[in-house]
Amino acid sequence: MSLDGMRLVRNVLLRTFLISLILAWLLAALTIGLWDFWTAITSQWFRTPVAELGPFISSWFGLIKFYMLFVLLAPALGIHWEIRRREGQKAS
Repeated sequence: MSLDGMRLVRNVLLRTFLISLILAWLLAALTIGLWDFWTAITSQWFRTPVAELGPFISSWFGLIKFYMLFVLLAPALGIHWEIRRREGQKAS
């Protein structure tokens, strides 16, 4: 793969990570801020007990973190290091 192609993939992954991070913070703030409202709606619409929502939301944010770290950030950093290595070889 060429350096330009690797830079493009890296930049897309890093920008997607940043957008996902901002959206996760926004979702967390809305979830915490409107917890009573969300639990009332969820209990009424989906017949979900309120006691089950806490663990469900915790696992949801855990999955978001897993996705952001291991699907977006880790490959972006690996590609970034590979670009640096190839640029160092080119200069030598």
